[in-house]
Amino acid sequence: MKTEDRILTALEEVLDPEVGVNIVDLGLVYDVTVNASGTATIKMTLTIPECPLADQIVSDVKAAVEQVEGVNKADVQLVWEPKWTPSKMNDLAKEQIRARQTLV
Repeated sequence: MKTEDRILTALEEVLDPEVGVNIVDLGLVYDVTVNASGTATIKMTLTIPECPLADQIVSDVKAAVEQVEGVNKADVQLVWEPKWTPSKMNDLAKEQIRARQTLV
């Protein structure tokens, strides 16, 4: 398995605390690259630019990525283009959100 794929798998463990769904299924991760020195660059967004938990999410992403074999450092870059919309979520994320809404 490629390092980028292992990173994406690790990021499936990082939840958006407000939504309760992982950031990969939410469609927040736009790009993952790893250079020859083992620095992983993760380009991602948040559901809203004013997210009050942005620092926590970025910290969780860095911690998860830096645990992946072959990664020496994680560089998380928040980007706002393209803007995140609910259409970026996969079906699993949509199902999880619907299930939570029916419990309320």
